[in-house]
Amino acid sequence: MTATLKAIHALGFHWQTQDPFLFCAHHQDAYPEGKPDLSPVSGLSSRKIGQDFSGKDGWSMYHGSKVPGFPAHPHKGFETVTIVEKGLVDHSDSLGAAGRFGNGDVQWMTAGRGVMHSEMFPLLDEKKKNELHLFQIWLNLPQAKKQVPAHFKMMWKEEIPVAVVRDELGKQTQFKLIAGKLAEQQALAAAPDSYAADPENEVAIWLINAEAGATFTLPAVGEGTDRSLFFYAGERIEIAGMPISEKHSVDFGEQASVTVRTGAQPGYFLYLQGKPIREKVVQHGPFVMNSNQEIQDAVHEFQRTQFGGWPWSSHEHTHPRERGRFAIHADGREEIKD
Repeated sequence: MTATLKAIHALGFHWQTQDPFLFCAHHQDAYPEGKPDLSPVSGLSSRKIGQDFSGKDGWSMYHGSKVPGFPAHPHKGFETVTIVEKGLVDHSDSLGAAGRFGNGDVQWMTAGRGVMHSEMFPLLDEKKKNELHLFQIWLNLPQAKKQVPAHFKMMWKEEIPVAVVRDELGKQTQFKLIAGKLAEQQALAAAPDSYAADPENEVAIWLINAEAGATFTLPAVGEGTDRSLFFYAGERIEIAGMPISEKHSVDFGEQASVTVRTGAQPGYFLYLQGKPIREKVVQHGPFVMNSNQEIQDAVHEFQRTQFGGWPWSSHEHTHPRERGRFAIHADGREEIKD
């Protein structure tokens, strides 16, 4: 038995997801060379600074005024999983934690009872384009976990498991396991209070790269588990006899396995799976709670406390150019990768 196709959606900037996920933002920017201050060499005179989502010349500044990115902003009541396949991200937060990660790394942040953080995209290369390609997945937290302490965890590219599968014709598919299990390979542990930390919730987050003409299988899941496949680059694929063009996602029905066949070009996918939380979701920007009253309480709390305040000199804080990939956690623990 093969799972049926429940729904097909066109992909925009924010991708529609199923419970327990809230959405996925997909960023793909071909930034120009950087200046010594990490800003674009081409200048910013024609951009709507502070709110540039234009994609002009193949890139956006987003909310950054000098360096692209997202200056200090609050999160509460959910988790972010930031997968950076190309480029680097400078993280700073209200707990005093910081880091620079990317080019294959993943950051898993449980906002819980509240945190402020910034995510800036420093243009470190002065001689060639600074490409950025990242996915940021918003994963909900159940009501019982919405007040857990904020925490972030780094999953460095050198440590993330990659499963390689070949079909009957020898065509290869790679599965980068950010959460969940495939055959005998298990992803790294999620953040400690994460919804994904309980295997009963069957949370899986995979990046899948398949050769042209390859066939691969998504395994069967437990009863009630939802799953979606996001086909973000390629030509076309075939699932259950139906052709699907790139930049579409597929939601699956039933629990059976799913067979996917790529066309004349390689296929690139994000796969999300998990048991629904099935609680009311009330969202107000970066606050995700279960009722309007809880949203009002969250906003008032942020206005009163700033979730610990901002310990950095700028809301658009970036790290020194010469620093490689690193993370400094709220408890002072430091990881240095290069």
